[in-house]
Amino acid sequence: MKVLLISMPDVVPILVHEAAVHIPNLGIASIGGNIDPKHNVYLVDLIRKRRSVKKYLTKIIGRITPDLVGLSAMAWQFDTCIKIAHLIKELRPEIKIVIGGYHATLMAEEIAESPESQWIDFIVRGEGEEVCRRLVNALDGTDKYAEIPSLSFRSENDAKFIHNPRADNLDLANLKRPIRDKRRLTWGYHLMNAGIEALETTRGCTRSCDFCSMKNMYGRTFRVYPISRVLDDIDDIYYNCKVRSIFIADDNMVLNPTRVIELCDAIIAKGYKKLRLFVQADCITMSMREDMVAKMAEVGFCSVFLGIENGSKKNLRIAGKGDIVAASKLAIENCHKHGMMVIGGLIFGFPEDDAQSIKENYEFFKEIGADAAYCQIITPYPKTGMRDSLLSQELITNKTDLKKYNGLWANVRTNFLDSDELQYQFWYQRQVVLGWWKPPNSVKRQGMLWTWIWRFVFKPYLKLHYRWVMKKHGWEGRFQREIVRLERMNTFDDLKGY
Repeated sequence: MKVLLISMPDVVPILVHEAAVHIPNLGIASIGGNIDPKHNVYLVDLIRKRRSVKKYLTKIIGRITPDLVGLSAMAWQFDTCIKIAHLIKELRPEIKIVIGGYHATLMAEEIAESPESQWIDFIVRGEGEEVCRRLVNALDGTDKYAEIPSLSFRSENDAKFIHNPRADNLDLANLKRPIRDKRRLTWGYHLMNAGIEALETTRGCTRSCDFCSMKNMYGRTFRVYPISRVLDDIDDIYYNCKVRSIFIADDNMVLNPTRVIELCDAIIAKGYKKLRLFVQADCITMSMREDMVAKMAEVGFCSVFLGIENGSKKNLRIAGKGDIVAASKLAIENCHKHGMMVIGGLIFGFPEDDAQSIKENYEFFKEIGADAAYCQIITPYPKTGMRDSLLSQELITNKTDLKKYNGLWANVRTNFLDSDELQYQFWYQRQVVLGWWKPPNSVKRQGMLWTWIWRFVFKPYLKLHYRWVMKKHGWEGRFQREIVRLERMNTFDDLKGY
């Protein structure tokens, strides 16, 4: 069997322009790496083909003529996913299409009943490695659809989908390494001016954040890969891919500090040179275990994303985070003490938010001293506790256009701000309070070239540009221009009509 696994081209800019960071999709790489070797597997990350999606896929489909195409998408990527499925069926109707990922897992029954299901043959719910391995074998005649847990498939007359029972969570010790070789047809992954790869060391999170959909993927569980397997992964990236920057895609790597320290010691013993590791973690653990933070810094962890979320204790309770304000401050202090850059996550749009509270939240962020902010508006992701709560309060203003469910858009209102005003205040207060990014010395040392380019090329140019924009259009006009840019960001002209 010939299998082609595809990730979506839709992106969300984290700190910089959407073209500045392209990290390979680890999900399809892991699924592909666990399909039995007798089958031919290929990977395509459409993040590297954003401006020629149809042209590129038409060429690749014609060249490979796959038997099965797998599409992975989150909620805000699902519209693009369906368009690509339609395109593929138009190119070659005989190709079977399977979809997977967070959105397919949470919304499998709704997708199966929708008109868009005409382009879909299978749905994978939850972890995809074992389900997809067996699905490929079933297409080859050596397994049976009805016996594959977590698979949804069409009945014999194609009248409806049959949803098999959910599988148990996988034993990560049994998983093979992700694909990072020539079977990956797209290349050029980068963070600014450096190559980057991705790996996992754990899966899941036991925290109770009400806005997170992870609980619907794995439950509130936490599993770890064997340290030997993590080292094999790093060897593959370091020696075979010749890459030194690694994004660790764990949901919350630091839930077991003792294990983190053990892993760090094992990496140190391998003697890698110039590793640069990027990770996300929770404030509580990073505040309580400075010894772990110090060991992470020694290994090469140079940047950590912390879910600070909000400076309001009330809003933190609504989010299911508890009072982590003090922990946020201490976690940042610990990271800075050991030379690690902190990207702080902020969430806006809670029911009691008004313009002043949004301003105060940005001021709180400045006060605690994080190096950069990743700011989002509350997004009512399907099947989350946050969505249920906001629905009950009639605060969700966009219930159906999931393409705007990526954290950048106001899909909700508050008791004081309608969606349009929330969108504006979210943007405006950031410009006024946070202003232009000033990389601290620790960040300059980590990325001398790109911080120099930002400070002496891009930033001066942008200041001049926005001075002209402000003179001609004012704050409202500048905001509207930014909205137009964001709306165009994930619009793929060559997929119109699908």
